[in-house]
Amino acid sequence: MKQFMSVVRFKFGFTSVRMRDWSVGVSIMVLTLIFIIRYEQSDHTHTVDDSSIEGESVHEPAKKPHFMTLEDLDYLFSNKSFFGEEEVSNGMLVWSRMRPFLERPDALPETAQGIEEATLAMKGLVLEINREKRAYSSGMVSKEIRRICPDFVTAFDKDLSGLSHIQLVGSGLSGETRRPIILRYNVNFSKPSIVQNTWTEKLGWGNEERCQYHGSLKNHLVDELPLCNKQTGRIISEKSSNDDATMELSLSNANFPFLKGSPFTAALWFGLEGFHMTINGRHETSFAYREKLEPWLVSAVKVSGGLKILSVLATRLPIPDDHASLIIEEKLKAPSLSGTRIELLVGVFSTGNNFKRRMALRRSWMQYEAVRSGKVAVRFLIGLHTNEKVNLEMWRESKAYGDIQFMPFVDYYGLLSLKTVALCILGTKVIPAKYIMKTDDDAFVRIDELLSSLEERPSSALLYGLISFDSSPDREQGSKWFIPKEEWPLDSYPPWAHGPGYIISHDIAKFVVKGHRQRDLGLFKLEDVAMGIWIQQFNQTIKRVKYINDKRFHNSDCKSNYILVHYQTPRLILCLWEKLQKENQSICCE
Repeated sequence: MKQFMSVVRFKFGFTSVRMRDWSVGVSIMVLTLIFIIRYEQSDHTHTVDDSSIEGESVHEPAKKPHFMTLEDLDYLFSNKSFFGEEEVSNGMLVWSRMRPFLERPDALPETAQGIEEATLAMKGLVLEINREKRAYSSGMVSKEIRRICPDFVTAFDKDLSGLSHIQLVGSGLSGETRRPIILRYNVNFSKPSIVQNTWTEKLGWGNEERCQYHGSLKNHLVDELPLCNKQTGRIISEKSSNDDATMELSLSNANFPFLKGSPFTAALWFGLEGFHMTINGRHETSFAYREKLEPWLVSAVKVSGGLKILSVLATRLPIPDDHASLIIEEKLKAPSLSGTRIELLVGVFSTGNNFKRRMALRRSWMQYEAVRSGKVAVRFLIGLHTNEKVNLEMWRESKAYGDIQFMPFVDYYGLLSLKTVALCILGTKVIPAKYIMKTDDDAFVRIDELLSSLEERPSSALLYGLISFDSSPDREQGSKWFIPKEEWPLDSYPPWAHGPGYIISHDIAKFVVKGHRQRDLGLFKLEDVAMGIWIQQFNQTIKRVKYINDKRFHNSDCKSNYILVHYQTPRLILCLWEKLQKENQSICCE
């Protein structure tokens, strides 16, 4: 799954891990810290950051550009920006056909910025990839290190006093000037407690989670581990007003894992679902990942407070033998296609940070026999990210699984309609399919039930899903779906299918591609409504459309006997799949 940067030249930091390690569902890293608690007061902190790499500069986040230039388009669509590797070239098959759709004078408002930022992102990605290639080809990285990064140990003798914090600091988020805190692990001795939280510039401190917890821990699991050690427990409070907030607790020192003046070993490790802390060999706390604050964004470790670091070790945890790993990894890769028209192409709209969601889909409904046999193809449509590390991880992910199609722009909500056009190109020019489906990376799709239902549907002029036949534009400024009258003057929309999941026939997809190439069709910000507008023109000029409404496509919740359910977390997606496999029932998970 995700990889961390190599830290051979770090004083301490993270190590790289092969992508297949995550695919077998194991933890990817263990960071072991040995501390001694001190009483002195000090404002000093010790930070381990990726800027400490010798001989390499750290790229500051680029300022947001505002104007698209011809040079940007030339760069994005020149052979120089393609990497020459088959795996990645396969991920850019739609990219190479998108230029005519981006040069339109009536382009969507965020197109220029999306392309400018994509150019900067691509240049940074090419530099990273070339640097990595040179390191491997020059023999700077030995065979053994390529297979598994070695442990790296160093020692410090700096006393740190004050509050006791361990913080995992992330690389910058888009639109934010201060780096987020992916995890803050705070130990409080005055009223013994352990507090974990996250922070972003936009949202501030999130909902803090505390040990002790007096309720039942049965249903609160992260990677099958309880949120807190049984004896320590956890209290979950509302959003904290400041980072030093404490609650009235009554904890005996016998149950508290830390003791002033005594050394301890703390192992902080990352699983599929969250962070875990082991103190002196005993699991103490777990903390589920929060969206957009996943571990692959971590770029620094910051330790502060009454701590003296004796030694630090960074490594990954052991995995099964290579043969077993390869077998499991092979099952998650996109299968080869026959070259003839397939039955169904499923385009999943995703973004760079949503790796955990994509892995949940690969391990669940993308394992249907129809998908594994090549009768159905599933591809993720993803724009570039403003963060170089995220783009590098996506490139590696594309090589590993072969199911990503990159978009030549940075992902913005206002550019989703361009992804819709790209999906139609994919389903007519690249992977010709009888039907083309659009869905999201937080949706669960019952492929078997969908195929059975499509057997009863017409093979042309079809829009199938949860259809709105009578809806009006949102005129409230500030709304995510706000549409001013100059963009859509009418009081109602034509029939459209809700974006979490709908299917169109091949002829409609072909009409959309041709209409946009010839600029007979207009672009519209709301991608699902846009498809409804384009289909209305097909209905008026080409052939009468069959609008088939099916309430088993659930837009915002889950109900039994579904074809599709939306807003499902990775844990719920895996749970739904397990229920189908073990109980053969389409029952919702709580």
